[in-house]
Amino acid sequence: MTSMLIKLVALVLMAGPGLLAVGFSTAGQTRSHAQANTGSSKIKLYSIAQKGFIMSEKIDKPDAEWQKQLTREQYEVTRKKGTERAFSGEYWDNHEKGLYKCVCCGTDLFTSDTKFESGTGWPSFYEPVAKENVETETDISHGMRRTEVQCRKCGAHLGHVFDDGPKPTGLRYCMNSAALKFEKEDK
Repeated sequence: MTSMLIKLVALVLMAGPGLLAVGFSTAGQTRSHAQANTGSSKIKLYSIAQKGFIMSEKIDKPDAEWQKQLTREQYEVTRKKGTERAFSGEYWDNHEKGLYKCVCCGTDLFTSDTKFESGTGWPSFYEPVAKENVETETDISHGMRRTEVQCRKCGAHLGHVFDDGPKPTGLRYCMNSAALKFEKEDK
């Protein structure tokens, strides 16, 4: 029994705090840090183009590949959990009709129909395209406790969700423009 306990303590120490840190959410999916870096697996996502749910593979790329694919700002925000300055992003004041996708993998995330003026300087939405397309986990960085929002398909950091949004959900998904790619609606 003692040797098993010693092995368990050694495993926890080698893995670091991420092994025990489990996220929680008021919206979307949850996952633990340990699950974040597992190999690819099939997941259910909602596709606007397909008008329904599809099965897709999770994406797990090395940092070097993400650095080649993304701009420096996109990489810092999505892969290193950075935040762009308020009122500096491309979409905070965008009022066109369309779809906001993950800049890393193209997953459908938010529609312009759920975007609202929050006054924060970041694009804000009251709900994602589908709860299956995002996942959340607790973020205790910068001396605050917040709920981080990530793309479910590739794990990109998108921003945070707060419970001070408008009806019907009462949620405010405060996203980084650098994490999004906007596709204008065809008329």
